Amino acid sequence: MKPGKYFSKLPLLFAGLLLFAACRESASEKMTAQSTTPNPAEAKKGQFPFYKDIAIRPGVNFEVVSWGKGVDSVGGYLILLSDTLKNNYKSLSNERKGIITDAWNMDLDNDGNPEIYIELLSKKNVLDLNVYEYAGGEFRKINFPPLSSSIKKNYAGGDKFIIKNGDLFRSVPVLDDKDTTNKAGKVKMLQYQLNGNSFSTKELKE
Repeated sequence: MKPGKYFSKLPLLFAGLLLFAACRESASEKMTAQSTTPNPAEAKKGQFPFYKDIAIRPGVNFEVVSWGKGVDSVGGYLILLSDTLKNNYKSLSNERKGIITDAWNMDLDNDGNPEIYIELLSKKNVLDLNVYEYAGGEFRKINFPPLSSSIKKNYAGGDKFIIKNGDLFRSVPVLDDKDTTNKAGKVKMLQYQLNGNSFSTKELKE
């Protein structure tokens, strides 16, 4: 090759090297940007105040999820059904006034249809239940009975729901009439029964 032709091609060679280096630098920047971008599939910690997966039987699950920004006691919740055996997926959403503290499954009326119990702390130390039965391909709300007027009269809060041998109980601290400090002196035990989607309450004797 003649020297003149060689030197005439040097500018093209340098231009090619610069273009190659620029492409590599651009690709490196893109890879760096991709590696620092968070994975959108990763859920943020604390995104949902409450989550519980309730397994009914293999392939059938209910998931209870609460959400809400701002005041903890105001928001909503979801009940999600996943039945992979029948490819059946259902959901129910509702507003909540209270903080969900627990959720569980029962079949209190022994009719073969699961009931989802959602425990809510509606005030500082006052519990309530939202109950849904899943039957016929849909969620049906079952009204949970409030405390009787006689118990409310001396109600001290701090009650607890108890499940024992497939039955549902509630321990309710009550104020002692003789106690001038207004502290709970006794605990009344209530038992709940479910018949025909209607609750009944029985106070157990000490």
